[in-house]
Amino acid sequence: MNTIEVRGLRKTYGQHEAVRGLDLHVAPGEVFALLGPNGAGKSTTVEILEGHRRRDDGRVSVLGEDPGRATRAWRARIGVVLQNTHDAGELTVAESVRHFARLYPNPRDPAEVVELVGLTGKSRSRADSLSGGQRRRLDVALGIVGRPELLFLDEPTTGFDPEARRRFWSLIRTLAAEGTTILLTTHYLDEAEELADRVAVIANGEVVAEGTPASLGGRATAEATVRWVDERGPQLRRTPNPTALVAELGAHGELTELTVTRPSLEDTYLDLIGARA
Repeated sequence: MNTIEVRGLRKTYGQHEAVRGLDLHVAPGEVFALLGPNGAGKSTTVEILEGHRRRDDGRVSVLGEDPGRATRAWRARIGVVLQNTHDAGELTVAESVRHFARLYPNPRDPAEVVELVGLTGKSRSRADSLSGGQRRRLDVALGIVGRPELLFLDEPTTGFDPEARRRFWSLIRTLAAEGTTILLTTHYLDEAEELADRVAVIANGEVVAEGTPASLGGRATAEATVRWVDERGPQLRRTPNPTALVAELGAHGELTELTVTRPSLEDTYLDLIGARA
């Protein structure tokens, strides 16, 4: 059974159809990234999966249950890190994590969670005194303290400096290795490429492409660009068979500054959403 199974999902606001017959599945233990421009329908989709918004049509199963009829026991099995939270600002980091831990039947040790997100040095600081990046780490701590089977992460590294982002990526890998299924929304395509087993691109309320980061939109078989320098100077050629070209070029003499590149995930993403604009 897939952790998330969606078939024909629809949601309309007035005359605007935000989600139009969307299909999606996420396997147990998978890190799945949902990509799309603002207004594409991904936030509405995730809110429906979390049980925070009613759908108009379609079938949805999350952890084997319909989130539209979510029970308290079901909610204890998921973790949610929202894009913006500003609650409990008067509590310290340690107090916030301990408070949330009491809401779950089998929580992680609060001190361990604070350490995992890199806030040990701020454990006695009030939440409203934290920087934006530190507050984001606290949000992540509150999302994982319940030891969720499924974790929703909405733009989790917004405000993180490069070192903090790398530490967060390490945390996600740790959670995935423990068997946590993770659904990630992010505008950082390098983050999706680094963390996700599979990605889906949503545009105009529909999934327009789905696959591994390396294969999305035909990346793995797309025409490659070969660049090199020979006695004539810098050279460039595009080809679907770069290995054969490199072998051919090498037979005619020494090459320097040889590079072979295919479209980046960003290139592919922009092509996909541009085609549906």
